[in-house]
Amino acid sequence: MSQRYQVVQPSQVLEFYRDLTEVGGFQLETAGVLKGGRKLWALARTGQSTTLAGGDEVRGYLLLATACDGTLATTAQFTSVRVVCNNTLQIALGRNRGAVKVPHRSEFDPQAVKDELGVTISSWDGFMVRMHELAERKVSHTESERFFQRLFTYSWTRPGAEGSVKVNDRGVKAVLSLFEGNGRGATLQSAAGTAWGLVNSVTEYVDHQQRARNPGNRLNSAWFGAGAALKQKAWDAALELIG
Repeated sequence: MSQRYQVVQPSQVLEFYRDLTEVGGFQLETAGVLKGGRKLWALARTGQSTTLAGGDEVRGYLLLATACDGTLATTAQFTSVRVVCNNTLQIALGRNRGAVKVPHRSEFDPQAVKDELGVTISSWDGFMVRMHELAERKVSHTESERFFQRLFTYSWTRPGAEGSVKVNDRGVKAVLSLFEGNGRGATLQSAAGTAWGLVNSVTEYVDHQQRARNPGNRLNSAWFGAGAALKQKAWDAALELIG
């Protein structure tokens, strides 16, 4: 690493959470490592939650993570966890897209991060309203097929050839199956045939089914990589359905 690289020790991550627990009432539930210890993370429950139709409970969490190899900025982001299936979804915080990030070339200032989180924690209220609206928005079979086709269609360009598009048919088939009753919680009133069900079919696919070398790689993708991007794309597309 260069001389500008600022190290954030695991003890700083956990100390940060201890402060949040004492001041904000958060409860540290679990912590771990990814990529052979190169990435560190901790997950704390904020105490915020809501229950959608049919007893579908969703809880608010704060995820704090950093990397020892510079591949990830020290990141604090609000995340929802759907209890029935343990699906996760990043909670958007306006322009920050759900995260407070401190690059490793900057010193980690716990108080500054807490100040910014304090301003944005009210985003849960807006997120909760959106969840209820999605749970009330019924979708037809045609709409659901179109929704998933859109998410799993990718543009790609082969060297020396014109650009083209490719559909991940396996992915479309998998999420359709989850949506049509095979997903955990798919038959609850909040999810059966609704836009909320569309979102959770994608989150379950990313969190629990998408191909990966190991569970750690799948979790890394779901929180910080291509999986997280796909879940955000699904959320944005679902919001378009409710206007």
